[in-house]
Amino acid sequence: MPLLLYKKQVLEGVKSFLSSSATEVAPARSVPPAPGPVPVPEPPLRNKRSRVLWWVIVLAVVAAIVALVLRGSSPSGKTAKQANGDAARTAIVEQKDFIRRLRAHGIVEAVESRAIAAPRLSGQGLGTLIITKLVLNGSTVHRGDVLVEFDRQAQLRVVIDKEAEYRDLVEQIKKKEADQAAALAADETQLKQAEDALQTAELEMKKNEIVSRIDAEKNQENLDQARATFQQLKETFNLKRRAAQAELKVLQIQRDRALTAMKWAQGNTQKMVIHAATNGVAVINSMWKGGSFSDVQEGDEVRPGFPFMQVVNPGRMQVRARMNQADIGDLSVGQNVRIGLDAYPELSFSGTLQSLSAVAQTSSFSSRMRYLVGLYSINGSDSRLLPDLSSAVDIEIARQPNALVVPRDSVFSENGHAYVRVKNGSDYEKREVRLGAASNVEQVVVSGVEKGAVLLRDATS
Repeated sequence: MPLLLYKKQVLEGVKSFLSSSATEVAPARSVPPAPGPVPVPEPPLRNKRSRVLWWVIVLAVVAAIVALVLRGSSPSGKTAKQANGDAARTAIVEQKDFIRRLRAHGIVEAVESRAIAAPRLSGQGLGTLIITKLVLNGSTVHRGDVLVEFDRQAQLRVVIDKEAEYRDLVEQIKKKEADQAAALAADETQLKQAEDALQTAELEMKKNEIVSRIDAEKNQENLDQARATFQQLKETFNLKRRAAQAELKVLQIQRDRALTAMKWAQGNTQKMVIHAATNGVAVINSMWKGGSFSDVQEGDEVRPGFPFMQVVNPGRMQVRARMNQADIGDLSVGQNVRIGLDAYPELSFSGTLQSLSAVAQTSSFSSRMRYLVGLYSINGSDSRLLPDLSSAVDIEIARQPNALVVPRDSVFSENGHAYVRVKNGSDYEKREVRLGAASNVEQVVVSGVEKGAVLLRDATS
């Protein structure tokens, strides 16, 4: 009988029952009382209790009928939750390509990149550099674009100071040369006068034959004194020239040093602006500041030589992942992989295992564990594909086309044989199967079941 007709008949039965009950309970108003002796009326309390009892019986009957109607609306007697539970506990045998994969986790890195570091300035007493302008992280840059600018006020002050020092030394050299020229002229004059005095004394000595003895002795003393004076001036003249040359050389060395420092300062000001050498994508590195790692930004202070940025080629990226030594037998160069990014689950790339490290390294968790480093190339590019992103690499170890595949939890073993429970009508029958390759979640069935069969999952439970 259809469900709608069944409900209709039940409701009509309820209505008829209520109407009959009301007829029995309600008193007859149209019949006049018969003549005769006056009947003795029942006590009011007894009539009230009877009516309450009737209504309780009526409500109980109605509740029972409604419960039957609700139960009849689901002939199988199962709720939606139970139905979903039954559907979740079954699986269908599929015929598809069985792929066995091995998962590894690694970090994305660029194959071609150019590190951008804070400039190493020339000179002494140079501290940190303040970033005043910085390109956005992940933005595309072209050759010649400005990547970063540093505060150059300190370098400009150094240029001005070194230039003033250089000019001062140049003027000191000019003054020293003028003073030395005047001193040279004075020394030459004094030396010439001493030479003339010597010649005069020698001429006076020729008169000794005709002069008195006292005058002859005086002429001899004058000659000795003139000769000694001339010899002394001649020797000191050369010493003064050497001393003057040394003083001038000292000033010239100081001038050259000041000139070199001025050129260094001018070169430092030019280093305050860094341009892109190649086309690529700008990637900002992290640095320790404020008690945690965070990206470098405008206003930060960086040390000279600190690599705070890199320009990478987005067309050539790779993943560096660690592989357990137990899985080395399943790996070979050239295997196809599928690479996904943890930050962007909807984004995935195909790739290839390019190389494996020749020497295993000790794991940080246990000295008995060893791992090898594998490099996996990434095919394709995307603006969201940047270095230092964590990724998952699914390595295709084996592939079996057109295989019957079932979930592993639908297969159970008894006495060394494999079985599944196949749906047959409203029940499940136990059936022996022959198994093939398996992965962590799927099992290949060689024989025993056919495509499209419904299996019971978690059959052992």
